[in-house]
Order: sequence, then structure tokens, then C-alpha cells
Amino acid sequence: MEIKKTDSKFIKKYEWMGDVKSYKEPQDNEHSQKYNEPDRRYDVLYSPTKKDIETFPDLQNGPSSLIQGSPVNIQQVGIHNFRLPLRYKKREGSDIELETKVTGTVSLEAHKKGINMSRIMRSFYEFKDDIFSIDKLETVLSNYKNKLKSFDAKIALKFSYPILQPSLRSGLEGYQYYDVTLEGDLNDKGELKKILHFDFVYSSACPCSYELAEFARKYRNKATVSHSQRSVTRISIEFDEMVWIEDLKEMCDKALHTETQVIVKREDEMAFAELNGSYLKFVEDAARLLYEQLIEDKRIKDFRVICSHQESLHSHDAVSVILHPNSQFSGDIPHELWSSLIHIS
Repeated sequence: MEIKKTDSKFIKKYEWMGDVKSYKEPQDNEHSQKYNEPDRRYDVLYSPTKKDIETFPDLQNGPSSLIQGSPVNIQQVGIHNFRLPLRYKKREGSDIELETKVTGTVSLEAHKKGINMSRIMRSFYEFKDDIFSIDKLETVLSNYKNKLKSFDAKIALKFSYPILQPSLRSGLEGYQYYDVTLEGDLNDKGELKKILHFDFVYSSACPCSYELAEFARKYRNKATVSHSQRSVTRISIEFDEMVWIEDLKEMCDKALHTETQVIVKREDEMAFAELNGSYLKFVEDAARLLYEQLIEDKRIKDFRVICSHQESLHSHDAVSVILHPNSQFSGDIPHELWSSLIHIS
């Protein structure tokens, strides 16, 4: 049969059989007779009732027969990096609203298929207008732990906390931002573990480099600059009685003295150079100086200090870890955690 018609409607009716002279009309079969093209128009008027919703499929909360893989307990399952603005109380009594990244998880029993993750997010929105603190976390944890019928629940709130910092000599001020994570862990006995992680960025001038530079200047009349570098400590504390973010900032100041600056004029830069010369420190010194401050605060039940001096001399970092006596924190720091200490804008 010779095909003379060339319009697209005609061509679409035929199935290609390998040759333009061999078009063949498709025959209806059992499958094509049963197939109904779905209606692809969005129904703006459809509003399901509560009764309708109860009939919807819910595989995540389905029976254990739907479990894939081994039917064993899952220690943590939930959401990460869910963001919303939350208000936090400051030490001096006022409050501040900060964008917060939330990680919320619960345990899952072996016979359960899954959890309703939206309940974790909805739990936060129920309290979004409240002022958050570690005690408020306990309320939120209890709320979604009960809703999800779980043995335990965990929350981590990560935010950047501003504190106004004065310059060293010029009398100016600027906001320094501190990376903070507030954690709550509510176990099956109803016991709450409160943990605060706090990052402090400082300068560390090398004692060895300073002595060598002074030697070259004194005995060979050589202009020298001893090396120093931006450094970071992450302090993790467990506590019951409230330890404020401002408290940890002041402990770091007292221990290290060389926090990086926000507003700097020439007189401030001179002062910073003098501070670095007055408070030379290896990474081992930094860890022990912080230990000395933290061990004296009786509100702190446990702590871990990790320090990273991000070298200007070497192509690698110098690091240290120090723990509270009988600490429950791990002294084994994975590569990813060390890498998270590199502060970038």
C-alpha cells in the first residue's frame, strides 16, 4: 500500500514497521482496551474531609509486613536541616530571633515500618512563638516523642549567635557571630541530657616561631615576622543548671585572650599584635588553658575541648582534644568533624 497522505494526524495512526511502504494499523488488544488515560487537570476545588483523609494510603505507618530489609531497631530516624526562625533568651534578659537549622530524630522499634516525619516539624511550629531554651526543648521533645510513640527523642538546634564586641583600643564596636548548637536527648526513662556546642575563633601565635624570629633579629639583624594563624576551638558541655552562651564566650576570652576582631583601626591592629606576643600558645596550650576555665565551673557536668590551629607555616593543621575527667564525650574525632572547624563566610 502506497502512503500518499503526509499530515501528522495520519502518520500518528500508524505503527512504523521498518519501511515507509509498510505502515500497519495497530490492532486493539486486551491491554489497550483496559487502559484509561488519567485526568491531568489539577482540581482546584477538591478539598478532602477528615473522613476522606483517613482513607488515604499510609505506607510509612503501615504494618510490619511492609518492612524491607531486616526487621531490627533503628537508633535514629527523622529530619535534618529543617529551617525556621526561633527566639532565644539572652543572658541579660531580652530575647533575639535567629534562623535555626533543626535536626530532630526518634528511635524506631523493629516491628514498625516508619515514622510520620511531618509530626517533628509540626511540633516546632506549635511552639514557634515561644522563647526557646534547653527547658523548652524538653517540652518539644516530650511532645513529638509521645506523638510518634517512640522510646527516645533527640533535637539539635544550630544557629549563629551575635554578641557585640568592643574593639581593643579605638572604642568602636561590632557584632561577632558564634556558631552554636543546642542539643536535647530525652531517653526512655524520661531523663533529659542537655548539651551545648560552642565555636570560638582566635589567633594563635607560635612560641617556637617567635623565639626563632627574635633570635634572627637580635643576632643577625634580620627583619622577621613570626607565624600565627586563625584557630578554632569547639567546646561541648553537658549541664543541668543553665550555662549561657555569653558565659562560654567569656571563659574563652579569659583562657586565650586573642579572639579575632570585628572592627579594627591602626591602634587596634597594634594592640592585637601585642596580645599575640603576650599570649603565645601551641595547640596543646590552648586545650589546657580552656580546661583550666571549664573545670572550675560547677554548673558544667562534663565537657570536651577540641582545638584546631589552621597553620600558616605548615600545609596541615595542628589539633588537640581534652576531656573532663570520666567524660562521656568521645575523644575520637572523625575527619569530618575536624573539617567542620574551618570557618568560612
